[in-house]
Amino acid sequence: MSKNKTSGHKGPYSQKRKEGEGRTCVRFKCSLTNTIMDVLHQRPGWVEVKEDGEWDFNWCDVGWLRENYDHSYMEEHVRICHFRNHYELTRKNLMVKNLKRYRKTLEREAGRLEAAKCDFFPCTFELPSEYHLFVEEFKRSPGSTWIMKPVARSQGKGIFLFRKLKDIMEWKKIGTRSEEQRDEAQVESYVAQHYIENPYLINGRKFDLRVYVLVTSYLPLKAWLYRDGFARFSNTRFSLSSIDDQYVHLTNVAVQKTAPDYDPEKGCKWQMHKLRRYLTAKHGSETVEALFKDIDNIFIRSLQSVQKVIINDKHCFELYGFDILLDQDLKPWLIEVNASPSLTASSQEDYELKYRLLEDTLHIVDMEGRLTGREKRVGGYDLMWNEGPVYREDVSLETLGSTYQIPNTHLGCVNDRKKQLRQLFRPFPGQKRA
Repeated sequence: MSKNKTSGHKGPYSQKRKEGEGRTCVRFKCSLTNTIMDVLHQRPGWVEVKEDGEWDFNWCDVGWLRENYDHSYMEEHVRICHFRNHYELTRKNLMVKNLKRYRKTLEREAGRLEAAKCDFFPCTFELPSEYHLFVEEFKRSPGSTWIMKPVARSQGKGIFLFRKLKDIMEWKKIGTRSEEQRDEAQVESYVAQHYIENPYLINGRKFDLRVYVLVTSYLPLKAWLYRDGFARFSNTRFSLSSIDDQYVHLTNVAVQKTAPDYDPEKGCKWQMHKLRRYLTAKHGSETVEALFKDIDNIFIRSLQSVQKVIINDKHCFELYGFDILLDQDLKPWLIEVNASPSLTASSQEDYELKYRLLEDTLHIVDMEGRLTGREKRVGGYDLMWNEGPVYREDVSLETLGSTYQIPNTHLGCVNDRKKQLRQLFRPFPGQKRA
């Protein structure tokens, strides 16, 4: 990227290419040193550039985006891995704000039944700005457990549970100050959220799901769902009698790996296909199909809630990490959405999953120009939304004389990506088909 941030010169992107023409050499920059760097280095024809070198593809962090995006000219073919205001969905307070607004819009335009399809996030307030609204709700359910989370931190940092207002007096004091005093105090915003007190347990332990959704456009909305993902388990059996024990209540790997009895070889994850098999054996395929359909609904509604506020840019894509919690009634709840889901592996199995995920992400971004744009599947990704729901071509059900189309989603199902990719792609230029 040109260092002259205000010039608007073409700078490094002076090579002209015809629309749809593939690239035999892709120059990339990457600010991370984990799995993504391995994937980029091993991709045929991709070459890393250092410092101020000219690049075509940038796997950047959000800090780089904040400092450079508004001052950069990007040619047609250039791609970066974040949308300008990705935080509309990935900051905890803004996510809830956008979901609440979207739900109100649906209720006004389509009725309560449609709006009820957005009832998948816990009751949430931003503190200190909504402290008094929070207190009103708090008093309606005395004895309930709440969870406090900083709006812009990750990996479980700063999170705690509480049942008494005295535990959050700091936010009350701040809430009564003038705006000028708040600025001086440099308050960190938190969200206070109803804690899910009845999580679904396996072997007595709480878990949540990490699911990957790739968005390549918001206008029109085009979203891909990855087949693989995982469940992250707590290291300690669940109990509401110990709300101060983070090893019981927080499933973040960054937290769990600090537990005294954590076994790095064993880890605390199940692959998504293993979880789906477990749930199917216990509850039956019909119940589990309904559950995963409800999870699909969370992805689509969440993306639609920010579709009109995200700055769409053809140079941008976003790999989201959705965190979903199941309660004992098998109702899925959206906990948060991550713009920079961890790409650091916690085990060999985890490394292989993330390697496959990132490799297929690059297939869809398609710097080489090998796709037609009409694909419904690329490797482990299935196209779930393309200006509307996407349905499977190979299956439909006849119900009461009418055809019921099946959504094109396969979360936790077989990921025969190598076979599919062999069928999909021609070899790279100068490369023999594997």
